[in-house]
Amino acid sequence: MDTDRLKEEKERGISIELGFAYLKLANGQTAGIIDVPGHERFIKNMLAGVGGIDIVLLVIAADEGVMPQTREHLDIIQLLNVNRGVVVITKKDLVDEEWLEMVTEDIRDFIKGTVLENVPLISVSAVKGDGMDELLLVINQLAAEAEIQGRKYTGPPRLPVDRVFTITGFGTVATGTLLSGQINTGDSLQIYPDGRVYRVRNIQVHGHKVTTAEAGQRVAINLSGLEIGELDRGQVLAAQGSLQPTHRLDVKLQFLHSAPKPLKHRARVRVYLGTAEILGRVILLDREELEPGDEAYIQLQMEEHVAAARGDHLVIRSYSPMRTIGGGVVVDPTAIKHKRYREELIKALNTAEKGTPAELLEQYLAANARLYTPADLTAGTGLTAETVAGALRELLDQGHAVKLVYEGEKTYLSVQVMDSWEDKIKQALTEYHQKYPLREGYPKEELRSRLFPALSNKHFQMLLLGLEQTGRLDLRANSVAISGFLPQPGSAQSTAIKQLEKIYLANPYQPPGWSDATQEAGINKDDQEILNYLLNRGTLVKIADGMFFHHRALAEIMALVKNHLLEKGELLLGELRDLLQTSRKYALPLLEYMDREKFTRRVGDKRVAGRALSTVRKTDN
Repeated sequence: MDTDRLKEEKERGISIELGFAYLKLANGQTAGIIDVPGHERFIKNMLAGVGGIDIVLLVIAADEGVMPQTREHLDIIQLLNVNRGVVVITKKDLVDEEWLEMVTEDIRDFIKGTVLENVPLISVSAVKGDGMDELLLVINQLAAEAEIQGRKYTGPPRLPVDRVFTITGFGTVATGTLLSGQINTGDSLQIYPDGRVYRVRNIQVHGHKVTTAEAGQRVAINLSGLEIGELDRGQVLAAQGSLQPTHRLDVKLQFLHSAPKPLKHRARVRVYLGTAEILGRVILLDREELEPGDEAYIQLQMEEHVAAARGDHLVIRSYSPMRTIGGGVVVDPTAIKHKRYREELIKALNTAEKGTPAELLEQYLAANARLYTPADLTAGTGLTAETVAGALRELLDQGHAVKLVYEGEKTYLSVQVMDSWEDKIKQALTEYHQKYPLREGYPKEELRSRLFPALSNKHFQMLLLGLEQTGRLDLRANSVAISGFLPQPGSAQSTAIKQLEKIYLANPYQPPGWSDATQEAGINKDDQEILNYLLNRGTLVKIADGMFFHHRALAEIMALVKNHLLEKGELLLGELRDLLQTSRKYALPLLEYMDREKFTRRVGDKRVAGRALSTVRKTDN
């Protein structure tokens, strides 16, 4: 298979872009082959192709030996921790035995102390076929190793795109190595970090149409409706909501011994993650510069959004001149901005890198004060859905996490966050009850917007229900109160309320307006707290705007109306006026109120028994 597609590649006899082929193995499996450029000018393209490989063939020409780009390639292999492979010495037919032995010895020294130190070293001639059978045998042996064969690819699908092209009559096609999960025809995939979603129309694996692609395979995907300019190398195709685009990554960085000078805080670098190249700055968290050969936890502050998962390997190169200087592992793919020189931060990053799934999840929940669905936790921690589920069970059993459920949705947060939020809410409620002792509680939406503006209404309701279920809060229709709180007037307010009740009952069928009543009672006419308290408790009943009746007076009126209707079957406005010895000013609003309450029903100018009164009559019978 000729993997050189470009005219320039064929004319110059070198690989410039990534090339792709496949190989049928002895066990019936098919291995995908990614041919990466060797020339030092095309290291960028080489980096776009090596992110998902299991086995490396490090190719060194016998007539040239170890070249500068070979050293950089081996550095990259080290940083990506690709520890299975073969060193292949090509063009053995162009040199004599003595030269071949010298080059072989030089290569053994070159790979000593690296991840490839103990790999097979095979000399071949592509022209004569020498050594090719041995090379194929070794490749088959490596591919058959239990650790590779038994590797479990779980979690949502994720495919860094390394090539995009158009086929006439077929549409836009994206290719890449599927790092995890499965992709099926008809699935919806999201482009990261952009966010657009497309449906998978067709899938090919190694040139053959399939309905399902498995992790580890080279995959070509045709996405329905996708235009050629909407997707490019460096972007990621993954399940909807499975990744969180960010500008910051926390990384355990290995700075190469061969780096020409120390790495300074805020140095601008080129970051190679998956198939992407992004500019960014190195934020050193516990020092001002990093010496060659050292390791440290750092934060990469990217100049563009990226979408990564915990455990992803990356490589960094100096901004100018471009050379590989280090690499590392993503510890936190959704990092927040950190304060430097904090010992607890370094400990937290160490836990994030090396801790158990439960420890990692507990730390993640505590560091991010919000409610998380299981899908959020999978995307944020880089753990599989199964691992997250097991870690959550462990944390719940230990009392280190809290589960909240509302309308079928489950969310989780740490106990520390729950406790701090409870304290925050209780303090606000205590202050509110002291300021407004006659109110039933703090209005929910006002409380949410003041204390938790980032929480959705649904998640805030989840939080309140969780606190109510533990007996910490009382929820009313539209408000929240400290558990056991009841509106209670103070002594001065109690006196005023008693006086107001006397005033309203003194003229039960012609009550005064609120301003007149408050003036007579000697309180502020604008005191809405007392009025709302009386209305909420049902002491006063609002009949119309500005018109309030004492509930006992209203009960007497309705009893009189009931008896009148039972006796005569109908009621006129004038009859109610005479019945109550009141005026039209009060009689008409009272009739309209009883209509609204279904106690009476208007028929022309008359009132007859309404549904509510009819129910009462049936009960009486």
